[in-house]
Amino acid sequence: MITTLENTPPTLEEAQEIVGGFVEMVLIPDDTNVQVLVNEEGLLENLPVNTEASELCGQKIVGPVLVLKGDAKWT
Repeated sequence: MITTLENTPPTLEEAQEIVGGFVEMVLIPDDTNVQVLVNEEGLLENLPVNTEASELCGQKIVGPVLVLKGDAKWT
C-alpha cells in the first residue's frame, strides 16, 4: 500500500487519487529526503493500518501512502 515516485511530482489530484482522499504530509524524523503523503481522514474512515508505512514513519499510519523522493518532492 505504498506508491513511490522519484522523478516527477504528482498533481494534487493525482496524490488524492492515490491516497483515496484529502492529502496530509507526514514528516519523518531525521529524514528530509522523503515526503510521505497520507489520507487526512484515514483514521476517521477506519482505514486499515499500513504496517510498512508505519515502520517508515515511526508512527501509526493507515491506508494507502504516497512517498515522494528526489525530483518528485513537493516544494
